[in-house]
Amino acid sequence: MNPYIQYMYGYPHKTAYRPLEGVSLKSYAHRLAGSGHSLYLHIPFCQSKCGYCNLFSVTGQKPPMFGRYLDAVERQAGQYQAILSPFRPSFSELTIGGGTPLLLPENLLERMLGILDAHFQYAPGRALAIETAPNQTTREKLQILRKAGATRISLGVQSFSDQALKALGRQHSAQRAREALRLLKDFAFPCINVDFIYGIPCQPTEGLLSSLKEALSFAPDEIFLYPLYLHQGAWLAGADAMAPTKKNTPAARHPAYQQYLEASAYLKSEGYRQDSMRRFVKMPSPSPQKAAPPNAPAQTLQANAQPMARRAFSECGFGASLALGCGGRSYLGNLHFCTPYAITSRECLRQLQSYLGTEDFSQITHGMLLSAEEMKRRYAIRHLLIRPGLNIRRYQETFGSDAALDFPILLDWVSQGCAQFTQQGQTDYLTLTDCGLSLSDFLGPQLISKEVRRKMDEWEESL
Repeated sequence: MNPYIQYMYGYPHKTAYRPLEGVSLKSYAHRLAGSGHSLYLHIPFCQSKCGYCNLFSVTGQKPPMFGRYLDAVERQAGQYQAILSPFRPSFSELTIGGGTPLLLPENLLERMLGILDAHFQYAPGRALAIETAPNQTTREKLQILRKAGATRISLGVQSFSDQALKALGRQHSAQRAREALRLLKDFAFPCINVDFIYGIPCQPTEGLLSSLKEALSFAPDEIFLYPLYLHQGAWLAGADAMAPTKKNTPAARHPAYQQYLEASAYLKSEGYRQDSMRRFVKMPSPSPQKAAPPNAPAQTLQANAQPMARRAFSECGFGASLALGCGGRSYLGNLHFCTPYAITSRECLRQLQSYLGTEDFSQITHGMLLSAEEMKRRYAIRHLLIRPGLNIRRYQETFGSDAALDFPILLDWVSQGCAQFTQQGQTDYLTLTDCGLSLSDFLGPQLISKEVRRKMDEWEESL
């Protein structure tokens, strides 16, 4: 069994989207009425294309192109504002991803933030998350982000080994990553996240653990561990790399899986709570307690132990999210839409030019209208793969049915020790066990419908 089939960061995957006709944002604008929504801006520019990257990004562009792109974003934002104004949407979350948003020079970074502030309203205390890379993390740009009220900065380190970074096609050095982390700590943003990759061919487990140990010396608030996926279209995909394949490899013998097990155990031993297969959150240090006397009975030792707080339930799957830019994805109820999915530089550039030439952003031309069954699948996937798991009562209230009857495979997971019924407070959940969590990229794809799988396969075959 190969534990790495597919990263289920969203459902359905963009490769299942198809051309749409006669769909307008005006017909779905009411889904953004009131508060509690998310706003996303995609900045598709990067210094270089990493060897594993399957995200929408282009390289080799200069500030004049950045300016043209922001012209298009401003035009799109203005049209969206006019359509949405009767419903007075208020966004509680703003995320700026890429690409590498901080590749923009200071004046354009300020312009970017100004465009968003001018056209959209935020809820009090709104969160602002943005991605960066070591080479683009400067004191001047961080000052702009602090002034803008950034609450979460995500830094793509991937490894503190120069050899591993070179193998991945990363352009920064380990030393530059250290300098970027020190800068971030100087600014004391509410949340600093650091990304790492495991399963790199030239990085043994000892090297991965050494990188994580060094990362913890900076006390990041979150750490994300990503397996090295080599998707079709990424330039490393043809390399002889220790990467997920379709081979029927027992999970216990998969080298990347073994690295994951040791890395996750290490982070948990250092006080990081695991919320998903990838996300580890630093927990506050426990308050001092009176030490138990020597040879104390087991009951006393257990009473003195302070269990790590579990993640509180946060419903996801139905919240509205509006995206700006080329490559961003919007969710408005059962309507999901974005620019056509692209990986290669040539295709990404083609989509970028199309975006720059768009005059009417109100017309939605590429996406998917989810059926009731697909909405159930999306809800189940979004909750099962992050703790505390699927809220059984909320699922019943939302869909009028039982999740285990809709998806009998869930009971198979329970019988296999991959999931269990748990209780948090007075609420019952179906929660992945530690073993199940480690197999998220194997279990999650089992919930993909036949129709979505067919469309995804068609896209893969078209490359």
